[in-house]
Amino acid sequence: MEKFFELREKNTTYQREIFAGITTFLTMAYILAVNPGMLGSIPGMPKEAIFTATAIASAIATIVMAFAANLPVALAPGMGLNAFFTYTVVFGMGYSWQTALTAVFLEGILFIILSLFNVREIIIKAIPKNLKKAVAVGIGLFIALIGFSNAGIVVKDAGTIIGFGDVTSGAPLLAIIGLAIIAVLYVAKIPGAVLIGIIITTIIGIPMGITQIEGFKPFSVPAAPLFFQFDFSPAAIFSFKFFTIFFTFLFVDIFDTIGTLVGVTTQAKLIDDRGNIPNVKEALLSDAIGTVAGAALGTSTVTSYIESAAGVSAGGRTGLTSLTTGVLFLLALFLSPFFLLIPSAATAPALIFVGFLMLQPVTGIDFTDPTEGIPAFLTIVIMPFSYSIADGIVYGIISYVILKFAGRKSKDVSVITWVLFVIFILHIILK
Repeated sequence: MEKFFELREKNTTYQREIFAGITTFLTMAYILAVNPGMLGSIPGMPKEAIFTATAIASAIATIVMAFAANLPVALAPGMGLNAFFTYTVVFGMGYSWQTALTAVFLEGILFIILSLFNVREIIIKAIPKNLKKAVAVGIGLFIALIGFSNAGIVVKDAGTIIGFGDVTSGAPLLAIIGLAIIAVLYVAKIPGAVLIGIIITTIIGIPMGITQIEGFKPFSVPAAPLFFQFDFSPAAIFSFKFFTIFFTFLFVDIFDTIGTLVGVTTQAKLIDDRGNIPNVKEALLSDAIGTVAGAALGTSTVTSYIESAAGVSAGGRTGLTSLTTGVLFLLALFLSPFFLLIPSAATAPALIFVGFLMLQPVTGIDFTDPTEGIPAFLTIVIMPFSYSIADGIVYGIISYVILKFAGRKSKDVSVITWVLFVIFILHIILK
């Protein structure tokens, strides 16, 4: 084991790697509560089945990462992608959750092909760097809005479209308490701040009557996931709307993974002198395999988690860290009652706080150049305002090409970006 994971070469130990894996799990285990709450709001997708799918898909992808890439990176259904799945594809566009899972499955298959043949660089280079950052920021605001809405902090208002709810009692008050707890723990640099905050908020919700503990049993046999619930009918998948869904899943998955891998491996000092990520092909393949497995089990796109940086900070340098995290996801299968007990008022603060974390790339966007800044701005604001991640990407690409052409900077637009521009224009015209 020591030789396989190259512990000595990377100046680490069994104890350090295992502790790092536990740390990573604690920082990202909130997804076991958030994902079932989000996807479980869709009729026909039981929370218990989503919990099982989330835990197994996370374990599979993370363990594959451990053995294939030997990197301290953990994976799970991605925040933002699960919101896109639920609120844009199913509730917004009216697609069935089976069709949404089909898009995730096909995206994962294509991601595997792209990883095997190194085509990912073409797609990565096709998307302007400022738009890449804008997508992350826009998704962060979108997730935060969902959190505020789920908690009842932001509500519908006839006079001003949206308004502030009554935060003096009930779920809104509990959510605000939870957000304060998470923020304080995060500032104090407590490992697993988000998960600990969710747990404390859930406990506080018991005397408030929001956390329901009647009939609670600490352990249970895992529920069966939603195996192979796909819809490959031509009517479902041969349309511009489906392409938009498919592309959005693929786009966010690729760039989220690349960004996470760069960030985590840089922090761990694993990148070589030329800036190359070790075993990047295998790492991307692990992500793609996780996505395919997740779709087959009934959950949204699996992606690499930036929370892996917490494990790296604890000393994680090899795949043994990931292996530890993956095993903990499997053990969590038998603790589903604890995670499913958590009310939406306790997970909403996690969504809001993740929104804050995803906002940080905005400082790297070049707003001084209007041909860069305006498309980035539109991408960011359209996502929460239209309640659609896809629309943000579509209008971001369209405005980018138009403004570059108007500013006589057409050379900045790649051929692939032009192709996407044409496809998105046709989508708007024909939808």
